[in-house]
Amino acid sequence: MADLQDELDSPAEAGENDDRRTAPTPTDDTFTEDTWAPGPAPEPEPEPEPLEPGLRDALERARDLLAAHPVADGYSGLPSALWELPWYDLELGDSGLETDLPRLRAGRVGMQFWSLQVPDGQPEGDRAVSSALEQLDLVRHVVGRYANGLRVARDASETTDARNCGRIATLIGPASGRAIGDSLGALRQLHTLGLSSLTLSGTSWAGEGGLTPFGEEVVREMNRLGVLADLSGSSPATARRVLAVSKAPVLWTRSGARALREHPANLDDEMLAAVGRMKGLCLVPFAADRTGPALGDVADHMEHVRRVAGADCVGISGMYDTRSAHPGELTDASRYPRLVAELLRRGWPEADVAALTWGNVQRVLRGADFTARAARERRGASTATIGRLDS
Repeated sequence: MADLQDELDSPAEAGENDDRRTAPTPTDDTFTEDTWAPGPAPEPEPEPEPLEPGLRDALERARDLLAAHPVADGYSGLPSALWELPWYDLELGDSGLETDLPRLRAGRVGMQFWSLQVPDGQPEGDRAVSSALEQLDLVRHVVGRYANGLRVARDASETTDARNCGRIATLIGPASGRAIGDSLGALRQLHTLGLSSLTLSGTSWAGEGGLTPFGEEVVREMNRLGVLADLSGSSPATARRVLAVSKAPVLWTRSGARALREHPANLDDEMLAAVGRMKGLCLVPFAADRTGPALGDVADHMEHVRRVAGADCVGISGMYDTRSAHPGELTDASRYPRLVAELLRRGWPEADVAALTWGNVQRVLRGADFTARAARERRGASTATIGRLDS
């Protein structure tokens, strides 16, 4: 009952969503661009050059599709970028950022994961935990400041609720695995504050040799809480062990296809096939070093992942405001329709595009929530420590 009470008293249901009773229902007849975003419908992004007729038609189809199936962006570095700025205004727009509310609306974004990454030079332990807490506090402050455009969400129902109320759902995470300070209690407290996903790489318990006994307990506790495991940057041994231990779907938030471009973060076909078998999700990044310098390169990676892992296992990772160089036609958060138009021109069925932009992330969020509810029926909070399990 305590777990149920926690869910009933979650922040999004204790007053932040008071306007859900008047929110429009997303049906084919009523859910339009005007109901999707607050205020007037966003104007199409300006084009740098005249468009050929085929591309113009594809862009119109892309915007129509995204009005019903907006983009779920799997990775944004906005918290770290905002932390370094002395002043910003996300509503008016800021040339120092690749993301702001006007561009998110123009890009038809309905959901973003905001990463909480501990800097590489950050000490371990308590300092890493405090760094994550400071970034989490910043996320909540920013969302509160722009409450007419953003809303914190933690699961599939809350993201849908935010979308129906004309807000962009903000999911907190992935956070660096070091953010929990090798403590399951810290993991639980971060989840209470809204953490939705955790990157396992870079920790002592998820290394080149795979998961340690404590690492396996971390994964089981994440399953119990509903925190998604992000395997970006993890070794093949760790990834294989997580796929064996986790009862919930897992993510690779920043990975393309290694068959097309050799990069340590990209997945080979064997791992992509495993992602498909376990119904995980590979989010292809808009990062020139991982996928290539052109929009067509990103589309090639998405087609490869779809072919090997399946249409249900591919998604989008904008990687905006992460200091990564982006392909030339995907320079900021307004450019998602260009990618969707390219996929439609290549003959992707609209059902596959809708899964790519919105449906696949929703499926994974629902899977994590279902697993958490079932796990809490079987076990309570783990009292394991790294000293006891990994000594």
